[in-house]
Amino acid sequence: MTCQSQKWFIHTSYSLIKVKLNPLIFMKAAVTRQNKGLLIKEIPKPIVEADQVLVQTVNVGFCGSDHSLVETPGIPDGMILGHEVSGVVVETGTRVENVPLGKRVIIRPTYCGKCRECKMGKTQLCSTNRRSIGIGDLPGAFAEYVVVYPQMLIPIPENVDSRNAALAEAYAVSLHALNCIPVKAGSVLVMGCGTIGLTMVQILKLQNFGPIVVSEPIKEKRQLALKFGADDVINPYKENMMQRVLDTTNGIGFKVVLECAGVPALVQASLEAAAKGGSVCQLSVMFNNIRIDPSLLMFKEILLTASYGNTHEENIRCLKWMSEGKLEGRPLISDLILLEQLPETYQKRIHPGKAIKVLLKIGEEF
Repeated sequence: MTCQSQKWFIHTSYSLIKVKLNPLIFMKAAVTRQNKGLLIKEIPKPIVEADQVLVQTVNVGFCGSDHSLVETPGIPDGMILGHEVSGVVVETGTRVENVPLGKRVIIRPTYCGKCRECKMGKTQLCSTNRRSIGIGDLPGAFAEYVVVYPQMLIPIPENVDSRNAALAEAYAVSLHALNCIPVKAGSVLVMGCGTIGLTMVQILKLQNFGPIVVSEPIKEKRQLALKFGADDVINPYKENMMQRVLDTTNGIGFKVVLECAGVPALVQASLEAAAKGGSVCQLSVMFNNIRIDPSLLMFKEILLTASYGNTHEENIRCLKWMSEGKLEGRPLISDLILLEQLPETYQKRIHPGKAIKVLLKIGEEF
């Protein structure tokens, strides 16, 4: 991504709308500070307007995109990130109907349903009425409370706990990526096995892809990938990647390659590992320029695409799989922390890449 496009991303993602605040009541939140990462602050609690809802935060996951944004030059001071959230409705505005207090919910962006993007089925790219928390125009959930709009609420099934519910969005990211490619079965290489790579392995297994092979340098993540259903793993630091690709696929290459690591060089590596007529999808957020060999696209006729976010329907599907016992996200959680511990955990565990999934415990879990 060029400097100019990076500025465009920041501008469009952080055209903040003002949230009314109560100067007499305060809450804790983790806020961004230039060159300082994250700080815990006491800030005014938001006031619910007539068309809004107040959600008490229960669990929040720290996403790879949160890390990318904290490290992005130009992110405004005082931003509250956090969008992988489970919570409970504690207050509704006077014009809000059919949202009972105590409702257990996850939170996803609004959409209009009428614009070009919505009609394409890509409601997460809505160009008319998109409101989102943490990575958009509303303060995020690294706080005790968050103000949202009713359309953003997705109910949590009764038999899904708050930790799994907060992880549903990460699973929906993987499901959305598979919905962005035409391939619905066959061999898959997952490049990188952080949270998204690991959720991807589970979704691929549910969707009957195979064999599923994971490339990941960290031993603990490779072991977890095997536990989640991967058929084989590759250590790219100690093995010849392309030789393993050829050996595993009888010299053909993978039908699908999914880049989940956020390493620019892996886009080119994904093209090299893909079979003729294969599909490559980039899931990770990257702000760096990338170099690829366009002749690979041409001579292999590879479909190179990317995926961004997910839809409400994909989140609902993942919550349903959780309720049916087909998805279990809690083994992903390497660090369960309090809100106050986030700045230190960011410096010692998240930024160095030592954590698999950091989950914050802010409210009373269910």
